[in-house]
Amino acid sequence: MSRPCRSVLYIPASKERALEKARDLAADAIIFDLEDAVAPEEKARARRLLVADLERGGFGQRLRIVRVNGLDTPWGAADMLAFAAHPGVDAVLVPKVNGPEDLDAAAARVAKPLWAMLETAKGCLTPGPIAAHPRLEGLVMGTNDLARELGARARADRMPLMAALGTCLMAAKAAGKPIVDGVFNAFRDEAGLRAECEQGRDMGFDGKTLIHPAQLDIANEVFAPSEAEVALARRQIAAHAEALARGEGVAVVDGRIVENLHVATAKLLIGKAEAIAARSIAVGAV
Repeated sequence: MSRPCRSVLYIPASKERALEKARDLAADAIIFDLEDAVAPEEKARARRLLVADLERGGFGQRLRIVRVNGLDTPWGAADMLAFAAHPGVDAVLVPKVNGPEDLDAAAARVAKPLWAMLETAKGCLTPGPIAAHPRLEGLVMGTNDLARELGARARADRMPLMAALGTCLMAAKAAGKPIVDGVFNAFRDEAGLRAECEQGRDMGFDGKTLIHPAQLDIANEVFAPSEAEVALARRQIAAHAEALARGEGVAVVDGRIVENLHVATAKLLIGKAEAIAARSIAVGAV
């Protein structure tokens, strides 16, 4: 598995203290935000600040993503130019992607890998071509903007957004790209955050975008395989290998059948656990 994306924290690029603190946070990935989190009059200063801060480095193994402004704004072209080949950046996140043509326009200006925000009705209606774009490495759900455009009411079960979430998730999985869930706005509501993380995890999302460092621990816990899950995966692999040695194609573990597809799932889960463990060791060494 590639680098974990359990916790993807937005950091406003205009906030020097937040940028400094980000180096010590337990986030798998950071989205350095030049778009929604930065006021229009602060855009140019935030860009200069972020260029210099990323040149300093010190972010360890965290995935470093810069969310630029769109090319339909006065700041988008300059943002893309500033981070087109910046050595401190792993990827550029393109906002409000409506179709692959938006990624084509960004790819013409940016040498770095691209990520896409899926946060418009048009983008979420046919996300397949977006997810399949050859320069795209990951997708981010922008549930706040999407809910606003849909006129959807806020509900704990997120039922008004389920069609879009499911469609985008399937597109990402079909293309073999990671996809992270939208933010949970009530950052002091730990129970609500946990419930929404568990919902996203159970749907198949790889992690969750976050708006506050206080949300990191819950996201990291929920989107990581538990010890019990890893132990069960190892038992399934072993039992299936033993069944094959006996000339049988199916094993039984805890009263449930284990076939090739279950073994494949078990191996993916163990790979994810090992990637998370390796990241933890690397962070501890920084």
